[in-house]
Amino acid sequence: MNNEQFISTAVLKAKEGKRVALQQALLQLINPTRSEPGCLYYILFEDKNNTGTFYMHEAFQDKAAFDHHIQTPHFKNFAGQMDDLMAEPIRLIELAQVSGK
Repeated sequence: MNNEQFISTAVLKAKEGKRVALQQALLQLINPTRSEPGCLYYILFEDKNNTGTFYMHEAFQDKAAFDHHIQTPHFKNFAGQMDDLMAEPIRLIELAQVSGK
C-alpha cells in the first residue's frame, strides 16, 4: 500500500450568478474537513483574475484519508449542490512535490 501524502488542487468554477453561493458552500467544508483524521491542510483560494473560479488546495496523510474525505456527510452535502452551483465538474489536479519546503 502506498503511504505517500495525497496532495491536490481542486478547480471549481461557479455558474453565472452563483459565485457567492459556491464560495459559501466551499467555506462550509473548511472546518469539518480540517477536523478529519489525516487532513494536513485544506485551503480555499479564488482566482483574482477570474472571479468565480476557486481552488481548494488540499493535502491528506495518504490516498485513504482523501478517499475517506469524499465519503463524509459534509462533502456529500456539498456534492449534492454541485450541479446547481458549478459551471462544470470539479477538476482535481493531483500534485507531486518536487522541491524541498
